[in-house]
This record gives sequence, C-alpha cells and structure tokens, in this order.
Amino acid sequence: MVSDTVRSSPRFMHLPTFMRAPLIEDRSEFDIAMVGVPYDGAVTNRPGARHGPREVRSASSMIRAIHPVTRLNPFELCQIGDAGDVPFENLYDIAAVHAEIEAFFRAVGDDGLTSLAIGGDHSVTLPILRALATEGPLGFIQVDAHTDTWDSFMGSELSHGAPFRRAVEEGLIDANRTVQIGIRGAQNSMEGWDFSEATGMRVLFMDEFTQIGAEAAAQEARDIVGDGPTYLSFDIDGLDPAFAPGTGTPEVGGLSTVEALTLLRELRGVQFLGADVVEVSPPFDPAGITALAGATMAYELLCLLSDQSSKKGA
Repeated sequence: MVSDTVRSSPRFMHLPTFMRAPLIEDRSEFDIAMVGVPYDGAVTNRPGARHGPREVRSASSMIRAIHPVTRLNPFELCQIGDAGDVPFENLYDIAAVHAEIEAFFRAVGDDGLTSLAIGGDHSVTLPILRALATEGPLGFIQVDAHTDTWDSFMGSELSHGAPFRRAVEEGLIDANRTVQIGIRGAQNSMEGWDFSEATGMRVLFMDEFTQIGAEAAAQEARDIVGDGPTYLSFDIDGLDPAFAPGTGTPEVGGLSTVEALTLLRELRGVQFLGADVVEVSPPFDPAGITALAGATMAYELLCLLSDQSSKKGA
C-alpha cells in the first residue's frame, strides 16, 4: 500500500502512477483499480487521447487525499491501486481492441475489484460496459457535449460517436435509467439526439442545465437511475473548452469545472459500480490544464466509488 512518505513527498518524485497510488501486483490486496486505456483509434476528428492516461497520471500527482467538502479520504476507505494500462495487440482493428478492453475489465471484476478507467476515446466505454453489465442493463449517467448515439460513421459502427447506441442495442444500459448531461453544439444531423430521446434517455441539453443548475441536474439524475447499479462516464468535452481545450471534439458553452465538481459531489450515494474519464487529448492541451481537469474529475469519481465500495464491505 502507498506509504505516508510517498503521499507527502514532492509531487515530482516517484513513479507517476494515478494519484501516486501503488502499482497493483496482487489484485487480491485491492478494492479499486485505476486503469489506463490508451486507445483513440475510433475518433472522428482530432486524435491524441491515446496519450491521455499518461498525462492524467502525471497531472494526478497534484491530487491530495482528503476531500475538501465531504472530508472523505478514499485511500483510507479502500485499498486503491494503479493497474497499469490495458495491453493491446490489435491496435488497427477496433473490434479486436474492444475485445481486449472487455477481457481486461472482466478479469478485474472477476477478481472483485471496482474499476475507474482513464481513456482513451469514448468508444472504450462500450467494452467496459460489456464487462460490467453481466446481470442486466445498468443505469447510466453521462457527462458529455455529445450524445454518442449516432449509428455508423465512414463505414464503422464502433466510432466514439456511437458507443451508447450500441450499448442500448446490446442491453448493456437501460435507456429509461439513462441521463446525458451537457449536450450541446450544432449538428449536421439530428440522428443522435433523436435516438436518445426516442429510446427514453433523458437528454439534458446545456441550455437547460444552465437554467436549472448543477444541484437540480444531479437530483434529476439520481431520480432517473434510482437505486440500481449505475455507471458514470465523464467525457472531458462536457467541460467548456475554456477549462478543457485538450480534447478531440470541443464544443463551446459547456460546464465549468465548478459546475462539474458540484454535479459529481451531489451524486454521492448512487450505487456506482464503475466509472471513467475519457477524451483527454494532450497534444491539444496547453499547460496541461485539461489533464489536470481530468485528474480532478477522476478523483471525484474515486471518492464516489470508494464510498460505495466501503459500504459494500461493511
């Protein structure tokens, strides 16, 4: 386990694991695994998210342990470690890559660990859901500028614009227990919006979010997912590019970091069984501010997951 010496040492020292957590060598000693998914072969615009896990690891050295509002310390509640990156052998075949991601997260789950993933483009969430939704469709909370419910793009049905259409079709998420928060930006087709709304997803467009505020949005999300098992996916482009310019498909007019922190903190108590932060693209990230935002959102998700994990073990 991580020592107090490592936790309190200068941030530029030691191996750059996620939040300076120990590397996982024996999964039986851990409760939560933070996993890098360095893949962006399914992007439709600017690449670079393959470098996201590495830069988020580096930025996460800035994260301290005790939450400033809840005073929760996830590293005291649970044994948390860095499980490294998903290893790939088929980088040029999206379906094969997805199968490798699914197998890795299924193995982590079979060993009894909860996973917090750092991508990677948003297509990686689909195989993670395949690994986790073993007992039926999950509730789903998505923070994003886009619904990601388009069908095919340039001959592929597995782009990062399609994962949640596939997830509904495969019965991985329950559309009636799904809320998509922060959706915005003009489109050339209403296909994604129409699919989400027609299947029963709650699409909380950004203009409505601005009107009702983060607390009300979180309460609606809680009401929608209810008491059942739920997954949370945070696309960094859900944030306004003023706060997160380093992403593949930025859309102006998004959440501020304060709004995002408030939203996530108001979700405490939801039965989360996994989460991810995706689409951090370091090549477009001046001064590393997007990686820091991603690391901070990951910490908030870690607090939510550790809170749930500790209650399960009680």
